Amino acid sequence: MSLLVSVLMPCLNEAETLAVCIRKARAAIAALGRPGEVLIADNGSTDGSQAIAIAEGARVIHVPIRGYGAALHAGIAAADSQYILMADADDSYDFSHLPRFISALDAGSDLVMGNRFQGGIAPGAMPALHRYLGNPILSLIGRTFFSVSIGDFHCGIRGFRTQAIRDLDLRTTGMEFASEMVVKSALTGLRIAEVPTTLAPDGRSRAPHLRTWRDGWRHLRFLLLYSPRWLFFYPGLALSIAGFLLTAWLIPGQRHLGHLSFDVDSLTYAIGMLLIGVHIMVFAVSAKVFGSREGLLPSHPYLEKLLGEGSLEYGIVFGVLLLLIGIGLFLYSFAQWHAADFGALTAESMLRFTLPSACALMLGVEVIFASFFLGLLQLHRRRSA
Repeated sequence: MSLLVSVLMPCLNEAETLAVCIRKARAAIAALGRPGEVLIADNGSTDGSQAIAIAEGARVIHVPIRGYGAALHAGIAAADSQYILMADADDSYDFSHLPRFISALDAGSDLVMGNRFQGGIAPGAMPALHRYLGNPILSLIGRTFFSVSIGDFHCGIRGFRTQAIRDLDLRTTGMEFASEMVVKSALTGLRIAEVPTTLAPDGRSRAPHLRTWRDGWRHLRFLLLYSPRWLFFYPGLALSIAGFLLTAWLIPGQRHLGHLSFDVDSLTYAIGMLLIGVHIMVFAVSAKVFGSREGLLPSHPYLEKLLGEGSLEYGIVFGVLLLLIGIGLFLYSFAQWHAADFGALTAESMLRFTLPSACALMLGVEVIFASFFLGLLQLHRRRSA
């Protein structure tokens, strides 16, 4: 790569602010004293933004696919530089902070995030809903789900090693592209740093492209989909454990807590919790395996070992054992009915056998068919190898 840094700006009808942003970016590169370029990824502007960019000495690429992520993806692919600094073309970010991003990259970081809460947010630069609710909550979710120490998960100015981000094979085309970059960087073990930056009110007279609720939901949805553990496994595990413990507690007989009584009706819901929890955990494993096979998620060594050779057969054996337990409880219940000469039986006593029997039968079927499904995903992996 012939250049040190490309300052990349996605552009869709930014004629009001594009020229000043390009001038500030070129001044920052000149002050840095190292070779660089300003690269504009135009997303189909109709206000003359392309001509403005060329007149200001920027390189323009045309991106036919609409979307913030699509524009950035094309710009990253077209950059001829070791590093990229991406920022919006609305004059809200300070390009003079370029050296602090380059310094962190030179020190070994792969992705350097700006933090607007550390550097300062000017009055009117960020809506209160974004500043005090949306951004802090989504950043907290991102830190929790992916164990990454980022205080401003959605800052629009960030620097990164060009090849490192290309290797992530980012897929999204909308605003969630910013989250995907951080999430995949964390999941693949890239070195992530953070530097303070500022945010000023943008210089446009029109409304921003960002839509609070639509794009906020897209970010949240992305964070959930990229973390099968938090979306599926942990809720499923909690339900399974609670359902199992309640079932074991209620099977021997009626229970009392103070003036409250718990009987077979509560046992029915406890078994339901257990079944739902196991079903959600099957979704967790399936989602993780599918995501890793398709290159959306990194593989997990322990899960790969667990689902290695023989896992289908072990799953079938375990499922059959559950079926046998269910059949055994059914036969015992039938024997009790036979001992009563097929007459009326106390519902409370019989349900303590028939409900666990039905639960074991359903879990057995679930395990057997889940094993076959996971085996199908494994066949895909072996054929690719």
